[in-house]
This record gives sequence, C-alpha cells and structure tokens, in this order.
Amino acid sequence: MPPTLPTVGLIFSIASALLALQWAYFSQSTCEAPHQSSWDTWWHPQRMWRAAESLYNHGQGAGAVTNDWNILYHLGGNGPWVEKVVDVVEGGIAVPKGCEVEQVHMMSRHAERYPTRRAGKRMKNLVERMKQSGTVFKGDLEFMNNWDLFWTDEDSIEQLTSTGPFSGTLGSFTTGVRLRTRYHSLLSKARSLHPNIRFWASDSQRVIDTARYFGAGFFGLDWQNTTTLQVIPETADRGGDTLTPGDTCLLYVEDQEEGHDKGYGMLNAFRATYLNATRQRLLKQNPGIEFTDDEVYAMQEMCGFETTVRGTSSWCDVFTREEFLGFEYARDLLHYYRAGPGTKYGAVMGWLWLNATMNLMLEGQESGPLFDYSVHDGDIAPMITALDIISDEQHLPITHIAHSRKWRKSQVSPMGGRTIFELLTCHATPEPRKYVRININDGITAIPGCDQGPGRSCPLTDFVVRTKKRGEELGDFREKCGLGKDAREKITFLHQ
Repeated sequence: MPPTLPTVGLIFSIASALLALQWAYFSQSTCEAPHQSSWDTWWHPQRMWRAAESLYNHGQGAGAVTNDWNILYHLGGNGPWVEKVVDVVEGGIAVPKGCEVEQVHMMSRHAERYPTRRAGKRMKNLVERMKQSGTVFKGDLEFMNNWDLFWTDEDSIEQLTSTGPFSGTLGSFTTGVRLRTRYHSLLSKARSLHPNIRFWASDSQRVIDTARYFGAGFFGLDWQNTTTLQVIPETADRGGDTLTPGDTCLLYVEDQEEGHDKGYGMLNAFRATYLNATRQRLLKQNPGIEFTDDEVYAMQEMCGFETTVRGTSSWCDVFTREEFLGFEYARDLLHYYRAGPGTKYGAVMGWLWLNATMNLMLEGQESGPLFDYSVHDGDIAPMITALDIISDEQHLPITHIAHSRKWRKSQVSPMGGRTIFELLTCHATPEPRKYVRININDGITAIPGCDQGPGRSCPLTDFVVRTKKRGEELGDFREKCGLGKDAREKITFLHQ
C-alpha cells in the first residue's frame, strides 16, 4: 500500500484558491503567440511575474517575460513546465470533428524538483565561495549581497519542490485535475471495466511522489482505495522489462564514447563557445573574483531551479537573451546526445515501451482505456527517438547554435513534461476507423510520413506497420545492449 499524502488536502485547498483567483485575473490579457499558455482558464503564474517585475534589478534582462521572450522556454528542461510551440499541428488539442478518444497512454516526466546532487553541489560550492570572498558585488551580481541559497535542507535535493506557483507537488495535482477534466469519460469507462485501475511509476522518490499527487488530482483524494500504483524497480537486472532502459542497457552505461556520457562531452565542447565573454563581463564588474566556466554555467542553472522554488530568480537577469540561447542549446545537446537521436542506443531503448503501447492499442478497449506512466526525462528521450517524431535532418552541431532545430529540451521534456498517445475512433466513413494522435506537452505533433488522418493523426494500421518496421531496423534490445539471451526481452507488466 503506497504511503498516505499528508499534504494533499493542503494542495487541494491551494489549488481551489488559485482556481478562484482566475476570476480576478480573467480580464487581463496573456502573452500572445507563440508563448500563450493553454492554461488560460487556470491560474497563470506568469502574470505574477509581471506584477513582481519591479522587485529586483533586471540586469541584462533575460528574466523578463515579454511578447517575444519567455525565459521558461530557454532553461533546457531545468525549469517549470511549458507547452510545445515548435512544429505543432494547427487547431490545438481539441479532438478532431467526428472522432472520439478511445484509449490514452501517457508517459510523463516527474514534476518540478530541486537540483540533483551533482548540480546542487556545483551551485552550493559557488554560492559559498562568493559569500566567503568578502566581495561587495556590483553590477549584474549586486543582488548577491542580500541573497541566500534556495534550499537549506539537504534532504530536499532531487525531490519535488513544494513552494511557489511552479511547485512540483501543485503541478502534479493540477495536471491530474486537468486531465481528469479532459478524459472524464474514459475514467468512467475504466472504472466500469477495472474496479482497481493500475498506473505506473519507476522506483525514484520524486517520480513516485509525482504519480501520487497526479493520482489525487486525476482519480480523487481516495485514489489509494480505487487504484494501484505499481512501482517498477530501476535496477539493471530488469533487462527489457523496465520503464528505465537506460539503467538496464549495459553497453549504454559502459560505452564512454557513444553511451550515457556522450552528451556531457558535447555540452562541454559547446559551452566553451559562449561562456568566455560572460566571464569577462562579470570579472570587469567585480575585479576581485573570477569565475570558471563551471561556475557561470551553475549561475544559469540556478535561474531555473530557483524559479521552481520561489517563482522567480534574479539569476535569470545576470545574463543576456543571447547567453541564455547558448545555455538552452548546451542543454539540448546534452540530452540529444545522451539519450536522444544523437546516441546509437536511444531508439532501441525507447522501442520497448513503444512496442508495448502499440500492442495495447491493437487490443483496444479490452486492454483498458487509461494507461499512465511516470518516469525521468532520460526515459522520454529514447521513446521520442524510437517514435522518430522529432527529427532534425542532421545531427546537432557543437560549433554553433542550430537555431532552426526541432529538438528543444524545454519543449520535449520539461519538468512535468508529458507525451500522450491518443487512440481515436472516427466516424467519417460507414466503417469507423482508428487513428493515433500524439500530444507532446499540449502541442499536437504529426508523425512524419504518417499524418493523413483527421487532425493529421496516423491511421492505426499504418502506425502498427511503421512501429514494427522500426523495431526490425533497430534490432534486438538484448543484443544491442550486450545482455545475455536469458535477459528479459520486453515489457510484460503493462496491463490492467
């Protein structure tokens, strides 16, 4: 039995209060496209940013939210959830006319969290060095004279944030409420078919907590009495029967050139192209203290992480827009080459879940209408790669920013990011036909070469052919990952 939610009642009360606040803000305009949030009938945190703009020094100005700039889109996955606005189908998320959603599969990243231990140590060491230097900071760093680190309890590291408008606990709960509203008919159908509905999470505390708060919003506060949260171990012995293939693919873990660490090499190589000028500017403003590339990068990281805790961050304004475009691209390179199209292991790892989902779609209503999985961003990138839905013609360069790229980490898998596969039944012909539609962070995204259905959806028959062909091209997971024939070859636990 999962642990209880001691704070979920408080979260519910806060969410209700924020919902009431929308009426006070309803007459205010929101940002114009492309950054208008689809949450406009919900409390809009960015409005608070405008109200708070006079509270801190804007410095280089990258932290401002304007009609043509939103810092949340340039944090490389280190900040709050944002919707996908690049390369999306026109018409929004409404179900195409004459169609209905029959089945939903959602793979979501854990909600907003504190930094990992590795990143947190980098930030804390920097702040301590600055505090102990005795420097009275000037210029863009003047705020540091009265600034404190945004966590004091080391147990908070890597866990969900629980304060501010972008808190992970609140975000998980409100996402559940929103999707309950969107898929309420499927929830009723699921309960009639399976009195005890299953949903899944990988065995990480922040992932489990995300699933629990989501469950409270989607299934109701009594979710523990009506559903089962199945936690799947993140251990190497799972083989192909896993939600976290990056932990079970042996060669991916051990391959120093093409495996997990490849992304860090690409990030570091590109980082050197834009950070030097920033270091020189900060040194000119404060001659008594010189920063390394690692330290300046940590400052940029703190912009997003502090925002998820406090709702805003003065670190964002230490930098120019161009410098944050560099940071965003560095983060894109990290994930593109670590678990996405830039590593030879990405697609074969992601095909495990894609194949299992395809089989559930073929079973249709008999398998159940709702499937929800909470994982890490390093598990979403392989799935996106296996699906081959966000594809750049050439691998991303490390010598300069590819401004026209499709792979943007902030929109592929921000904190709280979700990719939803909708199985549609459409009645435009005498014989109802089924289609697959992909919703990535509230941006409908067409599958390349398979978008001739309503709303540019993909006919299920074509989706199946495409997925099976993709599997043949990628090869056997066990073989590609250096596992023995006795290792488990596929996912077996995804069923109601």
